[in-house]
Amino acid sequence: MTVIAQDILTGPDYPGPAWHRVVADDLAPRLTPPSGFPCTFSQNAFRRELVDFIFVETRDAEGLAQLRADLSEYLAAAATWDGQINTARPLVIAFSQTAARAEDLAGYHRIGWEVLQDWHDNDPAPWPDGVARDPHAPYWSMCFAGTQIFVNFSAPAHAQRRSRNLGRHFLFILNPRERFDRVAGDTPEGQRVRQVIRDRAAAYDGIPHAPELGSYQKGEIEWWQYGVSDDNSPRTDRCPLKMRR
Repeated sequence: MTVIAQDILTGPDYPGPAWHRVVADDLAPRLTPPSGFPCTFSQNAFRRELVDFIFVETRDAEGLAQLRADLSEYLAAAATWDGQINTARPLVIAFSQTAARAEDLAGYHRIGWEVLQDWHDNDPAPWPDGVARDPHAPYWSMCFAGTQIFVNFSAPAHAQRRSRNLGRHFLFILNPRERFDRVAGDTPEGQRVRQVIRDRAAAYDGIPHAPELGSYQKGEIEWWQYGVSDDNSPRTDRCPLKMRR
């Protein structure tokens, strides 16, 4: 497997397993207007057929090694981004129901952190300079292949928070973190963009936006935002990631 472009996945001659198309079919009504999905950037990327996909068939050693290779390929291509939001290519990492299936949201989050631990333990590059090494410290973010990344866990077990339920499969929505600094950084315009998205999330989900959501540039906790609660329950947990670098 490798990185698959949206137009290839949704084209008439796509040769992959049927569940791959199911992932795209589940995304379509959520990311296509008049859906009120909170992230308008995701909607724009989907409309422009700019979404890239990685499919994880198994979560054994071979499947995880292939995922790391595919992620390295995606990040190498993303490093050439021209800085224009209309050309940014977000990544969907979709896990088969064999690779990731859980009884509840906590189970999906455990799987997500196990995958991130595998990335960290097998990272081909050193931890980037200037990025904190303690997930509970300001200015920490997940990194892989020398790139800071933001990972959104989206799971079928989300019942109330519909914006984190993107269909029948467990998904990571992944972007190089620098993109958020460009479009939603700690500037008046960036703050406006974040507020618009959070207001849309409250309307779409029917509850206030997740209290975990913060601003990296203000030094707020980043890892909490990867897997958010379904009901805005207070968070007291510690980051599951064991930093080894």
